[in-house]
Amino acid sequence: MTDKGSRSITDVGTLKALAHPLRMKLYRALCVADMATASHLADQVDEAVSLVSYHLRKLAERGLIEEAEPQSADGRERWWQPSSEGVSIRGTDFRDAPEKAAVHLAATRLFHDQRADLYRRYLDERATWSAEWNAAVPDSESLLRLTAAELAELQQELLSLVRKYDERGRSAEAAGETEGREHVALHVSGFPFRV
Repeated sequence: MTDKGSRSITDVGTLKALAHPLRMKLYRALCVADMATASHLADQVDEAVSLVSYHLRKLAERGLIEEAEPQSADGRERWWQPSSEGVSIRGTDFRDAPEKAAVHLAATRLFHDQRADLYRRYLDERATWSAEWNAAVPDSESLLRLTAAELAELQQELLSLVRKYDERGRSAEAAGETEGREHVALHVSGFPFRV
């Protein structure tokens, strides 16, 4: 996949398309794989190929994924790839109407539930990972005293740092440095709370 930047989702229709539980799993799996067929993805999500194909077409209708160049001589295989490096969804784009806010809230809950499931799966499988990987996994909580502006600044600094490591990893992989390299999920949430 070429460098296409991140896509900002600002309309309810696209958010609804992505906020379907199976579609979000497929989108995430496709982002990890860079490109795949419905058959490959069906194995990963344990669903029928026909159902996966249907949901991939729905994601494509909203421009979230696109057809990729065929990777084999089998003309019946349809290859898919994400149409951007990722997506960003800002709550401020969905607060001008109650129904839009409700869709955004439901989508956010789904995304966080799926992230938590992914982390729980790691915890269940932790014994199968090496001591080196288990020691490297961050698991922390920080309770800070910040203003909204400081939290926004922190978010930008964290995103810059994540981009730096993502670019480093992708460059190393492109150069053939794949030994010991794994997919890593990094979930960061920051939010105000009162006690």
